[in-house]
Amino acid sequence: MFQKTSFTTLIVGVFVVYVLHTCWVMYGIVYTKPCENPKGENCIIPYLAEKPRLQLSIYTALTSSGEGGHSLILKVDEFDVYSRIEKEVNVSLPRKTRNNGTLYALVFVHQAGVSPWQDTRQVHLVAQLTTSMLPKPPEVSLISGQDAPQSDQQRATGDTPTKRPVSHWRSRLTLNIVTEDFTFDREALPSDVHRYLRVFQSGKKMMYLPLLFVDELSNRVKDLMEFNSSTTELPLTVSYDTISLGKLRFWIHMQDAVYSLQQFGFTEKDADEIKGIFVDTNLYFLALTFFVAAFHLLFDFLAFKNDISFWKKKKSMVGMSSKAVLWRCFSTIVIFLYLVDEQTSLLVLVPAGVGSVIEVWKVKKAFKIQVLWNGVKPTFLFGKSDESERRTEEYDTLAMKYLSYLLYPMCIAGAVYSLIYVKYKSWYSWLINSLVNGVYAFGFLFMLPQLFVNYKLKSVAHLPWKAFMYKAFNTFIDDVFAFIITMPTSHRLACFRDDVVFLVYLYQRWLYPVDKSRVNEYGVSFDKKPKEKTHKD
Repeated sequence: MFQKTSFTTLIVGVFVVYVLHTCWVMYGIVYTKPCENPKGENCIIPYLAEKPRLQLSIYTALTSSGEGGHSLILKVDEFDVYSRIEKEVNVSLPRKTRNNGTLYALVFVHQAGVSPWQDTRQVHLVAQLTTSMLPKPPEVSLISGQDAPQSDQQRATGDTPTKRPVSHWRSRLTLNIVTEDFTFDREALPSDVHRYLRVFQSGKKMMYLPLLFVDELSNRVKDLMEFNSSTTELPLTVSYDTISLGKLRFWIHMQDAVYSLQQFGFTEKDADEIKGIFVDTNLYFLALTFFVAAFHLLFDFLAFKNDISFWKKKKSMVGMSSKAVLWRCFSTIVIFLYLVDEQTSLLVLVPAGVGSVIEVWKVKKAFKIQVLWNGVKPTFLFGKSDESERRTEEYDTLAMKYLSYLLYPMCIAGAVYSLIYVKYKSWYSWLINSLVNGVYAFGFLFMLPQLFVNYKLKSVAHLPWKAFMYKAFNTFIDDVFAFIITMPTSHRLACFRDDVVFLVYLYQRWLYPVDKSRVNEYGVSFDKKPKEKTHKD
């Protein structure tokens, strides 16, 4: 007979297989098998091996093909592909572009002294220099009504910044060329590189032109510049650097992944958060980020699963602070609304939303709430507490009484201060920010009633320790994410605050060891084996 496999073991097994498969796929991306016989007929050798004289030319045009006219904005006569370049040029905007039109950059690498439009051995790529995006809503002083200054176009049209998208300028153009002396096998060309590969016949040899790449991942929202019909010229920083073949293939896959997410409905801001993970970190740290994210996802799932299992079986609130449960529900919902208001990345928003739903369900279990529907009108029934539960509630109420003397005045003072000195988008934004600042700054105080109950009962056996430990692992993982994913500063500081709370719980776990000979609320002692049912043969 096979032993029964637990659901957690199954999930961990699937997770391990997923990580190993991902590592294998990543290895296949960064490693390209070279041609075994460089002089064979199936080998494609690099054109750069002949040390040709090259030139870099960049044009702007209203169409991606360059039809209808183009303007030269940068020319590097003696273009050294092995040297890094960074230059800033001023680009004149055509009238159509100023009136919500599009402007493209046409990048050519061609033979020196030959026009790129006539050179048969040129490579070129097209990059879009303009995009349309909703601007950030203005923030106002809710007391004085002082507004942020509007642009000339907004004053002329009377539009508010949130009514329609406006034109933005991409102020950076990042170029890369693979400079490795790598020989491709014609019968084993990677599909991702194939679209960038231009091959020509030179005698009996097959050669490929320089692999030119426009790095779209480096186009960040923070680099966008808003412009209007009165803007005639804007700066453009052109950066060039070499790139390895493995990194090029990895970048192509990541760029395609970001594009796919945008097709599935990800906003420019959400895509920008993912770009930041790749662009602002080196490859080794990026690999660490992948493993951290994978383990974070695993521990998130296991924590939710064990938390739900614990509360599903929970019949009594002995030793559990019901007010702490209610506070966690309230604070989780406030944090979720705050993250929505701040337009935070979906990587942070989705787990917060799932956590809010679970906390609402836990409140229903803690207060023994039953919902009866009479048509569309709900009726709420609250269960009764036994003597042991009432004793716990007394400790809980006593702890909350002392906390309220400190907590409420500080939250009110913080809300009044921010109302006077800080600008907000709306009264709703001020309310959510004030509530969440109280949650972040003093939220750990609401964990003290549970610590106080543990101290009075001299026990921690009533707590969901499996879920706590998974959450503890995730808390320390969140410390790593706090430096990687863009999130509000207060949310980032809260990650480090939670570390202290879990350390105090661990100290109480050590201070009050579980007495396994004691009968718990289910009438079970861990030292006693459950009685087996007798049966007849």
